[in-house]
Amino acid sequence: MRNTFGKLFTLTTFGESHGVAVGGVVDGMPAGITIDMEFIQHELNRRRPGQSHITTSRNESDRVEFLSGVFEGKSTGTPIAFEVRNTNQHSNDYDNMRNLFRPSHADYTYYSKYGIRDHRGGGRSSARITIARCVGGALAKLVLRQLNIDIKAYTSQVGNIALERDYRQYDLNHIEDNIVRCPDQKKAVEMERLIAQVKSQGDTIGGIITCVIKGCPVGLGEPEFDKLHAQLGSAMLSINAVKGFEYGEGFAGVTALGSEQNDIFLPQSNASSNDVAGAKSMNQLGITTNTNYSGGIQGGISNGQDIYFRVAFKPVATILQEQHTVDIDGNATSLKARGRHDPCVLPRAVPVVEAMAAMVVLDNYLLNKTVTL
Repeated sequence: MRNTFGKLFTLTTFGESHGVAVGGVVDGMPAGITIDMEFIQHELNRRRPGQSHITTSRNESDRVEFLSGVFEGKSTGTPIAFEVRNTNQHSNDYDNMRNLFRPSHADYTYYSKYGIRDHRGGGRSSARITIARCVGGALAKLVLRQLNIDIKAYTSQVGNIALERDYRQYDLNHIEDNIVRCPDQKKAVEMERLIAQVKSQGDTIGGIITCVIKGCPVGLGEPEFDKLHAQLGSAMLSINAVKGFEYGEGFAGVTALGSEQNDIFLPQSNASSNDVAGAKSMNQLGITTNTNYSGGIQGGISNGQDIYFRVAFKPVATILQEQHTVDIDGNATSLKARGRHDPCVLPRAVPVVEAMAAMVVLDNYLLNKTVTL
């Protein structure tokens, strides 16, 4: 199994849902960065279970402990090891699944590949492992904020309740004002009601998370197999329950003509005040674009405009309804799951999307130049 993400800024993760702890090792963190523990814990709190009535009731504090790489509140440039202890496992809830394959879970594929699996909460395939991603992402964000690079994700669709595709229609400073993490407060109420309704039926529902990266400099990404959008897509598709990724206009752009989709270059001083990019590109050539259908990436390389993309999440596979399945011997049987599960993963996945984006951007920044902070 490949458990390491990144090239220069890397995250290696370990742990299982019902094991002793979940944790990781971050390597390539620049030295001298103030390690803001309050900020890092806040990022974990955004992901933690039990934060509202529309999330799993598993009660974990998710307190992170750093074991190395930090001295007197600053990064030393050496590997940063950390762990988050699991304290509220209800492993008995999964005893009836020991010899069964849950529909649409990783049970069958893990067992087929390794000949063994941890049935307790999905083991290594559990979304609880994203704790490590949030820590790695928080560390990356601490570096990026010194570079004035800002990353915000939000819930833009739950089921058939959707926001406008244009992120500029919303004040992204209000994402945390509701438990769905949606910047439109009225739509958030509708989304919350839908999730609660689905939960009461023992079912689950999916949706879309939109992410916006502002302040990204020109030149990040490689021209062939490591295109920046390919790296972002790979990072997002590695998140549990993700089924799709699109950036810029994405699939919606296929009905347009090239004359309608091309982002026209302009001298920065002539850029329209209401350009789609939402911000002027601060690059040494003094060039910007009048629109941003490309989503801030052209030829696989960032062009200085806002990078924006959308990530589709399927309904959580564990539902509290009886389903047909088979056991490890291939015999037909049925299963009704027990335990504590999210009816919709999106509210808790928002910080995970941000974390993965932050690590991709920082890794490419370090690859692109020598950083002096």
